[in-house]
Amino acid sequence: MFTGIVEEVGSIVSIGAGKMAVGAQLTLQGLQLGASIAVNGVCVTVTAFDDKTFSVDVMPETLKRTNLGLLHPGDKVNLERPLKLNGEFGGHIVQGHIDDTGTVVQVTKEGEAILMRFRAEPEVMRYIVPKGFIAVDGTSLTITTKDKDTFGVSIVGYTREHTLLAYRQPGDVVNLEVDIIGKYVAELQKRSDSGITADFLKEHGFMVN
Repeated sequence: MFTGIVEEVGSIVSIGAGKMAVGAQLTLQGLQLGASIAVNGVCVTVTAFDDKTFSVDVMPETLKRTNLGLLHPGDKVNLERPLKLNGEFGGHIVQGHIDDTGTVVQVTKEGEAILMRFRAEPEVMRYIVPKGFIAVDGTSLTITTKDKDTFGVSIVGYTREHTLLAYRQPGDVVNLEVDIIGKYVAELQKRSDSGITADFLKEHGFMVN
C-alpha cells in the first residue's frame, strides 16, 4: 500500500522484453529483493538492484493498461516506496492498481499554482467527487472540479517541483487510480439496491444494535 506522496522522480534506464530498469537514488535506500515500488503509480516488484538502478518485471497486460508501455529510456517516472506501519500517512490510500489511463487536456497557471485538467473514461468519472482524492501517475491529488468527461486539480509548487507533473503537457497519457473508499461506497450502494438491508447487515455482523 502507498500514500501517493512521491518520494523521487527517477528515470528509465532500459525497458523491453518484460523487464524495466529505473535509475534512482532515494528509492534505493534500504531496498530489498521482492520489495514493492510504485512506478508512475503502478505497483511492481523489485527483481534486482545495484547502487544506481533497480529492475522489475513488467507483464504485457501492465504495459497495455498503463502508461508504462509508452516509456522510453530517459523518460521520467514518479517513484514511491510502500507505506511503513510506523510512517507518516500524508496522502491517501493508494493500492498501486491502475483503474485506467487518462489524458492531460489543459495546463494553466493561477498565481503560484498550476491548474491541470484530465479527460477520463466514464468508468473512472463515476468515482470522481469534488474535494475527493485521486492518484495521477501515483501522485495523491485533491479534485477541485469535474464535468461529464473531465476533472481538474490544482498543483502547488512543491508537488510541481518534486513530481512528474512538472513535465506533463496537453496530450500526455497519465495513470489514474480512483479512491478505494469511493469504490467501496459504490459497491455497497449497488448491493443495497439489490436488497441488502440493515437487518441483513446486523445478521451478518456488520452492524450492532
